[in-house]
Amino acid sequence: NDLWKNSIVHNFPPCFSQSSAISEMAKCVRQSGKPSVTPKILSDLRAPWKLMPAEAKVPRPQVTPIIRQTEEANKKVQTTTPPPLTDSAFNFKSYLLNKDNRNFNLLINQPKKCRKTPGGPFLLIAIKSVVEDFDRREIVRKTWGREGLVNGEQIQRVFLLGTPKNRTLLATWETLIHQESQTYRDILLWDFMDTFFNLTLKEIHFLNWAAEFCHNVKFIFKGDADVFVNVENIVDFLERHDPTEDLFVGDIIYNARPIRVRKSKYYIPETMYGLSIYPAYAGGGGFLLSSRTMRKLSRACREVELFPIDDVFLGMCLQRINLKPILHEGFKTFGIVKPSAAPHLQTFDPCFYKDLMVVHSLKVAEIWLMWNLLHSPRLSCTQKKQVKKPFQWKKKAQTTTQASPLR
Repeated sequence: NDLWKNSIVHNFPPCFSQSSAISEMAKCVRQSGKPSVTPKILSDLRAPWKLMPAEAKVPRPQVTPIIRQTEEANKKVQTTTPPPLTDSAFNFKSYLLNKDNRNFNLLINQPKKCRKTPGGPFLLIAIKSVVEDFDRREIVRKTWGREGLVNGEQIQRVFLLGTPKNRTLLATWETLIHQESQTYRDILLWDFMDTFFNLTLKEIHFLNWAAEFCHNVKFIFKGDADVFVNVENIVDFLERHDPTEDLFVGDIIYNARPIRVRKSKYYIPETMYGLSIYPAYAGGGGFLLSSRTMRKLSRACREVELFPIDDVFLGMCLQRINLKPILHEGFKTFGIVKPSAAPHLQTFDPCFYKDLMVVHSLKVAEIWLMWNLLHSPRLSCTQKKQVKKPFQWKKKAQTTTQASPLR
């Protein structure tokens, strides 16, 4: 329709004007940073990531004490999980040997993030990201992750990062990420390697950080950078809840079974988890929790044995504090499923997203486009989204009239 076309032509920018320099540099690094057949691995996995002078003075959270330089040199094998060649080739032996090492340096901090608003922000948006994904962070900043007032409530934002798996261009990425941090003041960077199986470390370090530096926040949304979030709906939902009471809401998965197929990305051997069913947990695309629950989880995470799947690990922590997560239909962490009886239905339609909270697995362009479509004054969703004609199976001897496309 015309609204769709106009949004593409007029709203999607050819580049990010406010940060084109960083964006172009990041793009250049990505294009030139393909490792050779036998990439050179730096002897010190932590170098050259160093604390910036201004950031070095920031006190560290007590729950995550800094590991001394000499200890890091002696235990550098334990400070990171070696990156697997493929997810299915994950080195469980190495993980089990090092799984109790859960304290890592905070290389870039934002200690004043939650002090900007008297009494603390209403909602803190915390987004899992990787150093290389500058474009995804930028699109979040310019759309649903904007800081400021939403429906009269103060919103703040942080991105959660570890050090990159590609060790060949660390010096260049260090320069870029510090520049990005100085520009936006929304980067949290820890010195564990950013791998799929280290997302659990990102979980516990963020909860520790929030308990230390953002204890005055009312609510937290934690999610991925490839989701679309309707923050207005989230604020409206949270305004009906008390931040001093427990709350954990998302797309809850019940009675999930550990995957025992070795080739699977989520393979877990029985020696690591012997039970037949996981505790209830939220899909990692995005979930909400109250300040009270955040503090409880930050303590519980120190008592629960680390598990390489972060969603399940957080479910174990919820079980530890005896808190049942709440399922909400507005969280679509597996995307919007197209109805089998209406294969022609266009699910990428702003009227489908208008009443939702979180939709997972969108590309950068799709996030930008959907945000602009939803905020267009020309958007009208008064008509019900339904198939105009009854669905019928096509017969070989008879061709049925196709239903008209939705308007």
